[in-house]
Amino acid sequence: MASSTSSCAPLLLNGLASSSPTRTRAFFPSPVSPFSPFSALTSIRASSQRSPLAPPPRAAGFDGDQDNRVQELRVPDSWLTPAGAAQESEWLRETLHKWLDGEYCPEPANVDISNTAARSYRESLTAKQSDVGEILMKMVGDLQELSYQESFHGAFSSANAAVRLITQRMESSSGE
Repeated sequence: MASSTSSCAPLLLNGLASSSPTRTRAFFPSPVSPFSPFSALTSIRASSQRSPLAPPPRAAGFDGDQDNRVQELRVPDSWLTPAGAAQESEWLRETLHKWLDGEYCPEPANVDISNTAARSYRESLTAKQSDVGEILMKMVGDLQELSYQESFHGAFSSANAAVRLITQRMESSSGE
């Protein structure tokens, strides 16, 4: 009988990382995606030797003095209207759900995660909260209310993924 394994199915490895050679543990393979903020490629790069960081860019209007302040990242004002908030939160719900399903496996928790993140995002936008850091913190708090017992994801990884998708959308819309 031929056995087929899904990319979502755990592999059973005998004796790995175990003091007893008879113990079996599940190993869930992690796909590598160049678009994933949490891919194995990131881990590999993090362990490799790093080159020195380039100096931070100079702020405009500072006669050659270096500005070490962190620049605030804000969503476009057009997203803060009721119609814009509805459109952007629906976009996030759909996009985050697809990303969560593609990152590991489709699972019921992904629906709850994407719905909660979209609701939180819409609430932030309708409250005229444009700072991406504030949006992230609210989203983490809202996502922490969910149970992740049956999920590959967590509140922080889900919120980080949502904000990464939002910032990618901001970058692509600024080029239009």
